[in-house]
Amino acid sequence: MDSLEQVFNKIVADYSERLFWHVRRMVNSHEDADDLLQDIFLKIWTALPSFRGEAQLYTWVWRIATNETLNHLRKERVRAALRMQSVDAEMERRIEADPYFNGTAAQRELAKALVRLPEKQRQVFVMRWWDELSYEEISAITGTSVGALKASYHIAQEKVKLNLSELDVSK
Repeated sequence: MDSLEQVFNKIVADYSERLFWHVRRMVNSHEDADDLLQDIFLKIWTALPSFRGEAQLYTWVWRIATNETLNHLRKERVRAALRMQSVDAEMERRIEADPYFNGTAAQRELAKALVRLPEKQRQVFVMRWWDELSYEEISAITGTSVGALKASYHIAQEKVKLNLSELDVSK
């Protein structure tokens, strides 16, 4: 039987890269994603002894990562409100200034359009579009019904299209 440490090491090996990109797409900051990934793995390590296998390991890990990321985004919104700043504007500024961003101009504009989405819609869009998760997997991770997820994704798609078309008109 595997020791707890062996199981944890396998989780880190199997999920590190995918979790990093999942978190990175949500927070739009390389440094924040690195910090959050450390927090996520610490939380997984702490919670691993209580994992009972009622959910798939993948779903359980993804739920922890998503919840930690959403908590981080909520804290950022509170900090921004206290500074009387817009989190969306700050996140867009980070996208522009990110030295690690190596995508095309279109990918940069897509990242900015996603920043403008409400958290739940951004979460569903990232999981469905980039992480290529099924609605059933997203449902297991978020505890949201498949129907509600489909509606959120559709609305997010429409908002992203609108944001991108507005950018094209302004150039």
